[in-house]
Amino acid sequence: MVIAPGTSAVGAVLGLFGVLVWRLREGRRPVTMKTIVIPPFGMATGFSMFFVPAFRVYWGWALGAFLIGAVVLSLPLIHTSRLVIEEDTVMVRRSKIFFAVVLVLAAVRYFARDYIGHIISLEQTAGLFFILAFGMVATWRASMYFEYKKLLREHRLPVGSGILKD
Repeated sequence: MVIAPGTSAVGAVLGLFGVLVWRLREGRRPVTMKTIVIPPFGMATGFSMFFVPAFRVYWGWALGAFLIGAVVLSLPLIHTSRLVIEEDTVMVRRSKIFFAVVLVLAAVRYFARDYIGHIISLEQTAGLFFILAFGMVATWRASMYFEYKKLLREHRLPVGSGILKD
């Protein structure tokens, strides 16, 4: 299968644009337990790609990709988003550099993918970067989950919809 030159770059830019729009919209809605935990569970369905042999990678590579995402790349996301109580709801407040961090992470991922793509197949590269992204998102959302629980506990509020008044 031959892919037209630039298709990957166009796809990456469109994906990045979609993520940025989603992040903007998400920041205007109350944070709930569901909005924190559903994205990683929804993303986890992507692991079904590994049923196709072409996507399979060595366990060590998969573990390394997951750890890079979970330990290194999730930290900027964790440090640039905070949960706060505004009026009667829990909201996410992103720092002014949040979107710059997302852009830098996207650039690092794109250029690393290009380099790694010369070493292993396109499908294996996609699989590794999916695992990396999953590690990053799962760790970031786990951090948000614990911050959410702590915020509700500090304000002696029940864990619920994120909307604090009855």
